[in-house]
Amino acid sequence: MSDTTSPVNKIDTSVVHPARRYNYWLGGKDNFAVDRESGDQVAAVFPTAMQAARENRRFLQRAVGFLAGEVGIRQFLDIGTGLPTADNTHEVAQRIAPQSRIVYVDNDPLVMAHARALLTSSPEGKGAYIERDLRDPASILDAPELHDTLDLREPVGLMLVAILHFVRDFEDPYGVVARVVDALPSGSYVVMSHGTYDGVPAATVAALEHANAASGGQSRPRSRDEFARFFTDLELVDPGVVPVGEWRPAPGDRVPDPLDICMYGAVARIP
Repeated sequence: MSDTTSPVNKIDTSVVHPARRYNYWLGGKDNFAVDRESGDQVAAVFPTAMQAARENRRFLQRAVGFLAGEVGIRQFLDIGTGLPTADNTHEVAQRIAPQSRIVYVDNDPLVMAHARALLTSSPEGKGAYIERDLRDPASILDAPELHDTLDLREPVGLMLVAILHFVRDFEDPYGVVARVVDALPSGSYVVMSHGTYDGVPAATVAALEHANAASGGQSRPRSRDEFARFFTDLELVDPGVVPVGEWRPAPGDRVPDPLDICMYGAVARIP
């Protein structure tokens, strides 16, 4: 008898999922026709969509490297994991500190199925994978897998990378983030990136909104000030809230035009 609640049976291949569309833009193969069609519709009006996905990924890698290397964070909570690609959070962290522990969270069963199969921790470290939704933070914070892997009495690196623009205003994005942040101890860090329309011509914004609506996409890009509000009462790390390509680029890196990426990023310490 088949298990109708298994991850494979829960995957809806007729509906666009942001993680699978993002995987398509990154050149991955873990996506369906509906995701590729949506990705192409967005790229038709925002031709640098694939570059934006890559730059956002590089931001994540630099931020994890900073936390594991310069700060000494040894445990990470990555919410909105996305489909595995190269240099995922645990790989960057465990190259620096093999004993690092990571919990991945995503609401897409395909993401979780691939994560469990592909995201293998170092022998010294530990990894766990939770199928939950950021919009229900209590379900994440109460998950046994979280507490079996992370010690919430010790600092945690909270990763919220390219996820918050999918939490719309009526879903209380600021409250959702605050509830997760409040559960973490002093000395923890928060890494966030967020889509924006700042500086984008009105005609392009209208075309992007139409492309997203046509594929059922529901997102809420936010201004720099709106994004900065997520860091209220936190201690921003230099250079503060900036386009993701400008957050501590490596020497020799080409810093992209912010209008080609349309994504802000920042890292902050929980006092």
